[in-house]
Amino acid sequence: MKKKLLALSGAIMLLASCAKQAAQQQITDDVLKSAATIDTSAVQQTIQGFGGASILAWQADLTSDQRTKAFSTSSGIGLSILRVMVPTSSSSFAAEKPTIDAAKGFGAKVIATAWNAPPSMMTGVHLNTGSYADFAAHISSYNSAVGGVYAVSPFNEPNYGGSGWMEATATEVANFVAAQGSNCGAAVMAPEPFNMDQTYINTYLSNATAKSKTSFVCGHIYGKTPYNLGAIDKSVWMTEHYTNSTISGNDWGNAMAAAKEIHDCMNAGYAAYVWWYIRRFYGPIDESSNITKLGYVMAQYSRYVRPGYSKISCTTNPLTGVYVTAYKNGTKLVIVIVNQNNATIAQSFDLSGVSVTGFSRYSTDSSSNLAYSAVSASGSHFSINLAPSSVTTLVSN
Repeated sequence: MKKKLLALSGAIMLLASCAKQAAQQQITDDVLKSAATIDTSAVQQTIQGFGGASILAWQADLTSDQRTKAFSTSSGIGLSILRVMVPTSSSSFAAEKPTIDAAKGFGAKVIATAWNAPPSMMTGVHLNTGSYADFAAHISSYNSAVGGVYAVSPFNEPNYGGSGWMEATATEVANFVAAQGSNCGAAVMAPEPFNMDQTYINTYLSNATAKSKTSFVCGHIYGKTPYNLGAIDKSVWMTEHYTNSTISGNDWGNAMAAAKEIHDCMNAGYAAYVWWYIRRFYGPIDESSNITKLGYVMAQYSRYVRPGYSKISCTTNPLTGVYVTAYKNGTKLVIVIVNQNNATIAQSFDLSGVSVTGFSRYSTDSSSNLAYSAVSASGSHFSINLAPSSVTTLVSN
């Protein structure tokens, strides 16, 4: 019996020792993993911006106050992309101009998508091949009427059957762009599929002429976790998504989901992130013209990561529930951190290729919006505390 007790005692001590070693190893691993390393010399994609849509066919136009709140970098969200619809009737072109002009006045790019061609150019939900030139002329006429847009997309989710708007195979979209892409009056973005369908995009790009006439690839991530499209030799824009159309834009959990989604899109190599309706109860601005929590979360990116900034290499997930992306413009460094944990997290950073003297810090959580504080830093290493369930942006001095 005594021998059995001694053996049992030894086994317990051995298990305790193993558990202690495992715990110590976990602590060591966490410490090694915890620092987010940012390498300013490892440049990734060029950022084109963050935006939202104003679709006059389905929603009233933005008011002057709402335009300012959407696009101003000093008093608003700082969106740098406006997405609009190309109407099927030329009589509706002029109505688009006030918001387009306002967005441009704030320095935003305007992109326009055609959901449908004029009825005379379609059979059912399909564009007639004999109407390719007329449809391109229609898009070009729209571009002229509104004073010019940055890019046009001739199809919206053409792979989404039963939608009620134009349907087309990737080959058909490519055939149109190959034949008429140079006649649309603005740069072409395409093929804008539902589900950011890789096969659809690859098939489209396999048409060398269409690819040469495509300024950048675009698509929507409904039903798809953002992913890298690989070496397609084109910038990628995510041009439409919303996280939940039944929950208020002021729901903090939903806003945090959007923050993580934007992080994922940037980490997937996308150059742009465009929300659906700018003004909607579940969007960045509500029907009472108030910026929502979702809007302030978007502002953590859009106000400070401006068009032309470069995303740079960094440790994307240094601690459980902490997600980091980093950007630069010349000597300016911007770091955006999403803390999904319901606790304060101490996060350290190691910088390569740059030394800083401090940061302006802006934070949004369930009770504050873009709250400012100064962060002291010297050299290439610093640490900060992240508030529970928050988004933090650091802008170097």
